[in-house]
Amino acid sequence: MSWEQGRETIDELLARGELQNVSPDLDVAHQLLETARKHLGSASVIQTNDPEGAYAALYDAARKSCAALLQAQGLRPTSRGGHIAVREAVLAQFSALPGGQVLRSFDRLRRRRNEMEYPSGESTIDEPEISEALSRAEQMVGFAEKLIDELPVF
Repeated sequence: MSWEQGRETIDELLARGELQNVSPDLDVAHQLLETARKHLGSASVIQTNDPEGAYAALYDAARKSCAALLQAQGLRPTSRGGHIAVREAVLAQFSALPGGQVLRSFDRLRRRRNEMEYPSGESTIDEPEISEALSRAEQMVGFAEKLIDELPVF
């Protein structure tokens, strides 16, 4: 498999200071995935009584699975790039891979979580929305787990 997909985007994010090079660390990447799995479990337990908290945990699971992919490559978002840089980096590199289309859900999860964090009106989460978010986050974590040990270092 060629890993040139997304290289230009990664180079641009690095040049803009939105990503930085760090020492690749598979142990840290696997710890992020382990934490993401815990968030999935927590969200399942609290989704009925605390849907907003469950949704935030699902977003964190998705974000940490994406951050794990970057960590394995020796990349980390800066405060300038934040969660948007994570999104751009993983979409550019991995969304075209089999199963990678699920990464397109990351931004929807991020925006919805922000609506709850900074409400401008009524922002309730219902059970079908939580169920869909749980499914997407589980798929994202599973995708990252399958790919994590095969990634090139930048």
